[in-house]
Amino acid sequence: MKIKFALISVLAFLVICIMIPFGIFFTGKQKIYVSTDVVNPVSVAIVFGAGLADQQTPSDALRDRLVIAAELYRLGKVQHILVSGDNQYIEHNEPDVMHDALVEEFAVPDEVIAVDYAGRRTYDTCIRARDIWGIEEAVLISQGYHLPRAIWTCERLGIESTGVSASLQSYIYGSQYELREIAAMYKAIIDLYMKKPFYIGGEMIEDLDP
Repeated sequence: MKIKFALISVLAFLVICIMIPFGIFFTGKQKIYVSTDVVNPVSVAIVFGAGLADQQTPSDALRDRLVIAAELYRLGKVQHILVSGDNQYIEHNEPDVMHDALVEEFAVPDEVIAVDYAGRRTYDTCIRARDIWGIEEAVLISQGYHLPRAIWTCERLGIESTGVSASLQSYIYGSQYELREIAAMYKAIIDLYMKKPFYIGGEMIEDLDP
C-alpha cells in the first residue's frame, strides 16, 4: 500500500510538472494582441530587452519590439514607454540603445521614455516595474513565444498585463528560443516563490501610471 501511494504521489507530481508550462502558456496567450489597432489604451508599455547586434544596434527581435512600442505611442494607446534591459557591461547597454533608437529612429519624444538599467531577466523587469516604477497596469511588448511567460510573471506580481506580439519576422535561433521557453517557465516559478529579487537601486521613483 505504501509503495502504491508513493507511486501515485510521484505520478501526480510528474503530471503537475508537465502541466506547468501549458498552464502558463494558455493563461498568457489569452491576453495577447496581434495588432496594435485593437489594443486597449493603458498608461505604460514595457519593452523587454532582446540583445544587441553590436554595441549601438538592436538585434532584429529588439528592433521589432521598438517598432511596436513606437506604433502604440503614435496611435495614442500608451502615454509612456519603459525600456528595460541589461547593461552589466560597458559594451552591452541595451536600455540606452533602446532609448536612442526610439528617439532618433522612431521619433518618440524623449520625455515619454523611462529607462530601466537592471532588467536582466523577465522577472527583474516585472518586479522593478512594480516596486521601482510604481506600475500597476501595462501592455507588454515582446515576441509571441515570450509573452505568455512575461504576462504570467507580471500578473503574479500584481501588474494587470496584456501583451502585443512583436513577431514581425522569422528570427535566427527562433526555434531554439521557443524551446528554451519551456525551461524558462519553470525558472519563473522558482523566481516568484523561492528566490529573493535582485535589485540595483530600490527607491520608488516617479510613477508612470497616471
